[in-house]
Amino acid sequence: MCLAIPGRIVQIVDEQNRLVKVDVAGVQRTVNIGLLDTTGGGAGPGDWVLIHVGFALSKVDEAEAHATLRLLEQMGSEYEMELSELRASVIE
Repeated sequence: MCLAIPGRIVQIVDEQNRLVKVDVAGVQRTVNIGLLDTTGGGAGPGDWVLIHVGFALSKVDEAEAHATLRLLEQMGSEYEMELSELRASVIE
């Protein structure tokens, strides 16, 4: 199963290529936020975004992000598998 998981942007890694570091339940990975530029507003440090296969798909508010994370945690093994795959992925 592939889920879109909320993560909080902690820093801009590469402005030109639109790469940021996000924190997802303690796992930090680099993702691309370029898709958010076309939907208006972009994203930056402190923003919460939904992440799927290395791309931020949309911005979400903090309350929605925490509520989604709680629901995902209730999925058990599927959520743990998604976090495991996130830990193993690398975009540099």
